[in-house]
Amino acid sequence: MDSGDVAWRSRAVCGTEYTCCRTAPGGTSTAILALRLSRVDAAAAEAAVRSLQTAHPVLRANLRGSPSSPTLAFPPSSSPQLSLAPQPSALDFHSLLEREINRNPWATAAPGPDGAPVLFAALYELLGGGAALFVLIHTAVCDRAASQALLRELLALLAGDAEVKEEAAAVEAGMERRMPKNDAWKSLWARGVDMVGYSIKSLRTSTLPFRHGEVDAHGAPRACKENGVRLCSAIAAATLLAAWQSMKLDSGQQGTYSVATLINCRQFLEPALDVHNVGFFYSAVANTHKMNTEEGLWALARRCHDSYTNATRTTSSTSPTSATSTS
Repeated sequence: MDSGDVAWRSRAVCGTEYTCCRTAPGGTSTAILALRLSRVDAAAAEAAVRSLQTAHPVLRANLRGSPSSPTLAFPPSSSPQLSLAPQPSALDFHSLLEREINRNPWATAAPGPDGAPVLFAALYELLGGGAALFVLIHTAVCDRAASQALLRELLALLAGDAEVKEEAAAVEAGMERRMPKNDAWKSLWARGVDMVGYSIKSLRTSTLPFRHGEVDAHGAPRACKENGVRLCSAIAAATLLAAWQSMKLDSGQQGTYSVATLINCRQFLEPALDVHNVGFFYSAVANTHKMNTEEGLWALARRCHDSYTNATRTTSSTSPTSATSTS
């Protein structure tokens, strides 16, 4: 091992991060930030992306090691080395976006001795003026909540309106090392991590038609509030009903269906994190429901809501011996 290797700091990926590492070569586990800019300013774009990497050092990491035992390695220098040079393109923004979505640098690039970066960026000059900025980030270090936060920060940096507060939560430890020890028995932690893997690695998808007279898309948040359920519970109920209706079963015949809900776990960790902490901090809960044609959307949404609430309830409000279920 040479002195360059010694200078790098590294840690093994945790279970959820490992799932993302396994699925990235197949085309999933990639987050993309896409911005259409009114003018080409490579220096400003490069400075903004570098500021993100400075504030969130996990974005400077490289994935190293074998596919069976990857590690996140952090370079000795705290200064990002990313450079952006505008590339001319004959494609419009949406065509470029589609191309970037389908580009997979972790599947095609042969990693060097330092591994493959978790972040790639590209800047294109658009015909007719303006530019397109794309930032590709490996999901092992950037879940959905983090990508939304990074997009807001990137917009603010490009506008010159803000400086990003520095944090290093994902550099220090992954989600599994931050789980509350007293809650390890709960399904959110005991089985939820595996459920994330099942969801990410699932390749079979279907589009199910759903129409319901009780609610429309625009009135859904208000209707959820009136019925005392979360929006995700209503969406889960609608999905279950759509699946049930697609089977075209006889009247009165029951069916059993399961729904998996991905959950941003930052608030449940020790210590608690927020969306400003970039990394992969999602788990999942899976709930099984028996259904029949007589149950309405909001009754089923209530069942989904109760299942979600029980799965995420803290230790102080429930325990393995006091938890109960009803049917």
